[in-house]
Amino acid sequence: MTEEKNIAKVYDPKLFEKKWYSFWEDNRLFHAEAEEDKTPFSIVIPPPNVTGQLHMGHAMDNTLQDILIRWRRMQGYNTLWMPGCDHAGIATQAKVEESLRKEGISRYDLGREKFLERVWAWKEKFGNRIMSQLRSLGSSCDWERQRFTMDEGCSRAVREVFVSLYEKGLIYRGTRITNWCPHCNTAISDIEVDHKTEQGHLWHIRYPLAEGGGYIEIATTRPETMLGDTGVAVHPEDERYRDVVGKMVVLPIVGRKIPVFADEYVDREFGTGAVKVTPAHDPNDYDMGERHNLEQIKVIGNDGTMTDEAGKYASMDRYECRKKIVEELKSLGVLSSIEEHEHSVGHCSRCNSTIEPLVSEQWFVKMDTLAKPAIEAVRDGRIQFVPERFSKIYINWLENIRDWCISRQLWWGHRIPAWYCDDCGETIVSRDDIDTCPKCGGKHIRQDEDVLDTWFSSGLWPFATMGWPDDTRELRHFYPTSVLVTGYDIIFFWVVRMVVMGLEFGKDIPFRHVFIHGLVRDDQGRKMSKSLGNGIDPVEVIDKYGADTLRFMLVTGNTPGNDLRFYWNRVESARNFANKLWNASRFMMMNLEGFDGSFVPCGDDFTLEDRWILSRYAKTVEGVTENLEKFELGEAARAIYEFIWSELCDWYIELVKPRLYAKDGGDASRMTAQYVLAYVLEHTLRLLHPFMPFITEELWQHLPHEGISIMAAEWPSGEANRIDEDAERCMTAIMDTIKAIRNMRAEVGAQPGKKSEAAISLSDETLRDVFASHEIYFKNLADVEPMTIMNDGDEHPRNALTAVSGGVTSYLPLKGLIDVEKESARLKKELENIENEIKRTTAKLNNENFTAKAPAAVVEKEKAKKEEAEAKRGTLIARMEQLKAMA
Repeated sequence: MTEEKNIAKVYDPKLFEKKWYSFWEDNRLFHAEAEEDKTPFSIVIPPPNVTGQLHMGHAMDNTLQDILIRWRRMQGYNTLWMPGCDHAGIATQAKVEESLRKEGISRYDLGREKFLERVWAWKEKFGNRIMSQLRSLGSSCDWERQRFTMDEGCSRAVREVFVSLYEKGLIYRGTRITNWCPHCNTAISDIEVDHKTEQGHLWHIRYPLAEGGGYIEIATTRPETMLGDTGVAVHPEDERYRDVVGKMVVLPIVGRKIPVFADEYVDREFGTGAVKVTPAHDPNDYDMGERHNLEQIKVIGNDGTMTDEAGKYASMDRYECRKKIVEELKSLGVLSSIEEHEHSVGHCSRCNSTIEPLVSEQWFVKMDTLAKPAIEAVRDGRIQFVPERFSKIYINWLENIRDWCISRQLWWGHRIPAWYCDDCGETIVSRDDIDTCPKCGGKHIRQDEDVLDTWFSSGLWPFATMGWPDDTRELRHFYPTSVLVTGYDIIFFWVVRMVVMGLEFGKDIPFRHVFIHGLVRDDQGRKMSKSLGNGIDPVEVIDKYGADTLRFMLVTGNTPGNDLRFYWNRVESARNFANKLWNASRFMMMNLEGFDGSFVPCGDDFTLEDRWILSRYAKTVEGVTENLEKFELGEAARAIYEFIWSELCDWYIELVKPRLYAKDGGDASRMTAQYVLAYVLEHTLRLLHPFMPFITEELWQHLPHEGISIMAAEWPSGEANRIDEDAERCMTAIMDTIKAIRNMRAEVGAQPGKKSEAAISLSDETLRDVFASHEIYFKNLADVEPMTIMNDGDEHPRNALTAVSGGVTSYLPLKGLIDVEKESARLKKELENIENEIKRTTAKLNNENFTAKAPAAVVEKEKAKKEEAEAKRGTLIARMEQLKAMA
């Protein structure tokens, strides 16, 4: 395919990013069919919230996935990247309820059916926003297969899993203590609770013994819950309370008699060693209450206010009640002390409200049976975490897992497929909706009001999106998926659920690798959040700098499992890299006159710089591919960056310019230079394509190439025969010497372009002919003319700067290179400044008030300044003497 013409003079991503994305979609280059004769590589996207917007975490997560997908696609794999979004029960319902409040109504005013119509309308209005934003990032998802966790297929899978688990006895309905969010007005699972350390108090309260006088002093962080106390617990081996176990105490304020009992859960070192037990409002108290058959008295309601069981405190906010309780305890004389106390408090991960442990009737999944195969899948290596350290966290969490509360008191989501017969009390769990009781034939049937936890449907994502429970071609070909890319913050929310469900229903692991990345933090290392106002909108970055710049910034410096700090100067650096590549490619295109695509040089046609750049390119191919295989995407990007910037642009293009500028079209040297530059640039663009898809497509289309798109081009491989260690050794010696001469010229302020002589002494005689036959390199890149290669015994030049690099010593005579008078005047002025600095530091260090009163580190700093100035003075004096001799 011939190259396009008229590439823009400057890099402007707005001119081509949307154009190429449309081109890829129009040509169905993202689409894959289940073809059994091809090797599959598949990823399911972590589904973003349907009403969400692209944030920097999404940008990094999807950049990493897209790099893997584009790379494997170019390697010839049958790649599927399954896109979709999550219905996000709590988050989406909260958004719609917020809009209703602005209208002055609530969901209850609308009723369930009308409210759900509003949510679906909201989904249709905002649901495609994040998908459009993912496109702007360059995500090469198979959009023809886009899924939604509440689409018809996923909903069918959810119901099948629920009913199957119920039939196996692994789903049950029961009264348990759960985490309750008073703001979201629903139960939430343990992993949806964020625990934060807060400064609070420990109230010491005396509970009088019912008989014989005396009291037991308990300590609590939540005095308002004492209204629901039904016992006091002590440790069975605590000698302090041996005589009161089995007796009754009187609950202050309430007057209720409650038992004192022994339980090994009690920590003898906490507080007084005696704890109040409120089974309805604390999970540990709930467990003790079950063991000792204690009554459950719910004194705090679902909305965070006190219930009728709280007596005169009924309807009062829980925190206001706390203040009133403390006041009354003081007036009763039973509050013995209050101490400052730091403790962990649970907060809803969605709205940040303080969680209230409440007893309620919920649906649960029994996890102990399901957890064992999920643990073994990681232990036996079928699933591998990258980095491996996260496997230990995963296993530890599963070994201590509790039953999973899956019901949510919401309207938006997968409604629980359970019906209750009011005529006979039967509970029916069914794959199909019912209107008649199968037991008694009664018609008074009502469906459970609750919906399933969002993570229940998300846990089915890898196989439900492939068509399960049907036996589809996609399921047979693309499942298990190849890799899951996700942040460490949702290992327990999502990864565990997928492994459990995949093994139970998909009959295999859901993915072979779990590639964990960290969070994107601000430049101070803080998590990006609305409250801090430190969030950075990736869409704005794309609008200003282009998607390639954002992608490259996010991947360079990225290491598996570790957080990444967002620095604007790194964005600028990535943009500068794109500019460098653009300009280098334009240079190549401007020098393609007479280019013959059929010309292939013979071995002798290649110069030293040709053999060197081809060797460095071949090693870059090996390094990039190896790092991608190890999920070291940041290292792979760094290797490409270093090759393009430091070797291809800074050295090879500069070295090859004289050959390209020779306009004799039949000159074999020019044709070879064109061949090498075109080959290396075109293939390096392929290496870079997964990381920066847009600029590589634009440049590739303007270069001589074969095929419709760079994303369909073959990934570079089989280049080992181009590795030339001798060429690399020789070129490294030459480049190091050129850099040394450049540094010496810069040190004395030599005028750029002004030629100067240099002498070279070689400790490695095998380099003599190499240096002698490539003097043109030194002339063009170091302004050296003439260059003398010294023999053993030759006297080195006088009044010359000296530099040693490897086995090469370079001498740069100063005579004729600089204006002696002008340089002497400059050095004299610099020496005066140094002398003043020495006087200042000496006076300061001789001042006893300073040395006696200043911190030791400050004194040492002044001493170091003086030593540095004295050393510099010695260097300046020697240089001035050298110039004096020259004059």
